[in-house]
Amino acid sequence: MERQFPKNVRQIGNVGDEPKIYVEDYVDIYLNQLQQQAEETPVGVVLIGEILKLEGQDVVCISGAMGIRDVRMNGTEIVIEKETFKGLEEERKKYFASSEAVGWCLIENGHPSRQDREIKKIHHKNFARDNTVFVWKDALDREETFYSYRNGDLVQMDGHYIYYEKNPDMQNYMIMTRRQNGVTPCEMVEDRAAKDFRSAVRSRIEEKERQSSRLIYATSALLVVVVLAIGISTVNNFDKMEAVQDSLESLSQSVNKPKSQTETVSEEQEAVPAGQSIEEPDAGGEDQAEDTQEPAEAGGTVPDPSTIQEQLGDERSYIVQKGDTLDSISVKLYGDTSHVKAICKMNGLSDGNLIYIGQKLLLP
Repeated sequence: MERQFPKNVRQIGNVGDEPKIYVEDYVDIYLNQLQQQAEETPVGVVLIGEILKLEGQDVVCISGAMGIRDVRMNGTEIVIEKETFKGLEEERKKYFASSEAVGWCLIENGHPSRQDREIKKIHHKNFARDNTVFVWKDALDREETFYSYRNGDLVQMDGHYIYYEKNPDMQNYMIMTRRQNGVTPCEMVEDRAAKDFRSAVRSRIEEKERQSSRLIYATSALLVVVVLAIGISTVNNFDKMEAVQDSLESLSQSVNKPKSQTETVSEEQEAVPAGQSIEEPDAGGEDQAEDTQEPAEAGGTVPDPSTIQEQLGDERSYIVQKGDTLDSISVKLYGDTSHVKAICKMNGLSDGNLIYIGQKLLLP
């Protein structure tokens, strides 16, 4: 099947020139994770992906990233040993066998202008191909600048795209190397596509709550009018006071009942029960998630956590099955629900119920 432009994208800056640069969301997350580490010492990253033509346009798709170890600064000189790049090529074959190196990234404090000569020297020596990419990121200000290599020089780009697709290669790399790269679960960045989805869900819930409030207000106003009308007509008729009291009680019950039901609906929408999950699209926006409900335990027994851990091996990840919730996953893997919060932090989940079948969860 012919390669196509990514469909689920978010534009950063003014994308006008070629090559069009597309950065997969997991790569963007990984680079942001390394910014805190780079506050003390510079961090280098090799960018992995494809350089190709789509519909007559030059395109660079960056779908992977590998940390460069032992990046040192000697004044304005950037020191990366030759053997380091050889080791990175072997690592690329292990984690990203179907892709190639398409550039590199330097994360540090300061601005690349004071190191232009050194950056160009490293790029020309290791990535001397048109349309390869250099990315500079400031560890403190969180600024970033993209450059494209053309005719032996690095040209600054005005913008790029973040795209969302299934990316198991990059996810597996992040799992296997998180300890040696110094990335802890609390540094995980929430996936932007999931964040937008959750914002839309919250907006719909708030709108329904506003509609419910207006209905309750209108009903209350009608009740006041009815009470006044009955009160005026019976002010001089003591014998009818008992009937008035009965009418008031009936009206109060009729108003309170829908109000209670409305509040219950709002509460259910605002906080999904622990045994139920909400559908959410995966990072690529291609597959539809299915609602999952927590199944009843057979005989009241809980799987042995040590058996589950042995099945997982060293990957420290878990594939969401039908019927799974974060509570049930925590019980399966650890014997209780105390690890739900840690799993949420590891996978950038602000709402622990937004998981879907087939999702790979990083484990703490």
